[in-house]
Amino acid sequence: MKKRLFSAVQPSGNLHLGNYLGAIKQWVTLQEDYEAIFCVVDLHAITVPQDPATLRKKTLEIVKMYLAAGINPEKCTLFVQSQVEEHTELAWVLNTISKNGDLTKMTQFKDKSGMDFERIEAELKAALVDIAYESSGVPGRTKDDFRILVMKSGKNIIDIFQTMKEDFNSVGTGLFDYPVLMAADILLYDTTVVPVGKDQMQHIELARTLARRFNERFGETFVVPEGKLSTEGALIMGLDDPSKKMSKSAESVYNSIALTDDAETVRKKIKKAVTDSGSEIVYSDEKPALQNLINIYTLLSGKTKEDVQTMYQDKGYGDFKNDLAEVVVNFLAPFQERLKNISDEEVLEILKAGADKAKRIAEQKMLAVRKNVGFLS
Repeated sequence: MKKRLFSAVQPSGNLHLGNYLGAIKQWVTLQEDYEAIFCVVDLHAITVPQDPATLRKKTLEIVKMYLAAGINPEKCTLFVQSQVEEHTELAWVLNTISKNGDLTKMTQFKDKSGMDFERIEAELKAALVDIAYESSGVPGRTKDDFRILVMKSGKNIIDIFQTMKEDFNSVGTGLFDYPVLMAADILLYDTTVVPVGKDQMQHIELARTLARRFNERFGETFVVPEGKLSTEGALIMGLDDPSKKMSKSAESVYNSIALTDDAETVRKKIKKAVTDSGSEIVYSDEKPALQNLINIYTLLSGKTKEDVQTMYQDKGYGDFKNDLAEVVVNFLAPFQERLKNISDEEVLEILKAGADKAKRIAEQKMLAVRKNVGFLS
């Protein structure tokens, strides 16, 4: 039997080349080798405010893009998360064995909330060191002097706690807790393999931890999944900043190439893409911007890095960018043609069939969970 694979994407923002090259392109291959389950995680999307009409529209759009890219519902299970209610039921059960410490260490929570306990701890220690340093070894210092000093330095500590309190209280519970729902998504299907980028491995580790914790407390129930680190195209960086990944939520429109961009938009974005000093076309860590563009070229054209370097041995950035733009345009044209021919009705039919198939698996798993936890049947 094939190993079971689970992967998902949120229906927010516009999918771009980084999404395709870093994930979807590999899923098309993986669906041949695994029992693949692909999910549009709309429950995750609402951890930040969403317009309901836009959310519905984006959900359909994302599925159409999956299909246009080569995801085949005859070879995989494709569905929307909210249509299989066992996801939320299992998430609640897993919440009861999760610890706040499991979640506060999550990088995305730290980034979006400002709640970095390691940083806060360092600031508190520094404030206490200031108090100890200022109050020690000074002849003639009285208790009143020390009290004034602590009140003065202690204000820094109070400020730190106040900021921490404000940051934590302003963050939605969904943002804090969504890694548990992500673990439920994975564990619900006895997933053995989860393809992820390096930035998501932390979430896979949480799913593994919760699976082991549940099994130890209630008996063997869940498969402990393995993260499959994406390599090909895993780090497609922003066209405007090669130090950061291409992002759906980037402020600049010149950060990414959307899968729906027309030819002229693609050419304009590639032309404006940042490059490194010099003009030689070489694949080098010392030229991260050019390295990123060459990665895009090779992944879409099938040529090797060596091929590209040879092709542009006596040419400059201008020639390379012009040709890269055409490589991207030639990839997007047939993709967009397929996308245009997929109807909402076709998508809804595929999603219903996928949800029915996923639900059959999820129901069986939740029967075992309920029994092992001690719920009445």
